[in-house]
Amino acid sequence: MVKIRLARAGAKGRPFFHVVVADERKKRDGRSIERVGYYNPVASGAEKRLELDVAKVQAWVAKGAQLTDKVRALVKEASKAA
Repeated sequence: MVKIRLARAGAKGRPFFHVVVADERKKRDGRSIERVGYYNPVASGAEKRLELDVAKVQAWVAKGAQLTDKVRALVKEASKAA
């Protein structure tokens, strides 16, 4: 099954996540099918906290991809901002 989930990046104590479309059997930070955005939980100042291509996410969901709980909340937040 294809999932839309977070893949960890960034330094220790400074998390940064890519929002990716990946096979659920792959490792968390392993190979992904497509990147659809990013999430920076510790953004400050002029840094963007969330950048997400909602149209691509909706297209993947239409093809049968499942959202994780956190990504579902981020999509909802991104939809409100747009």
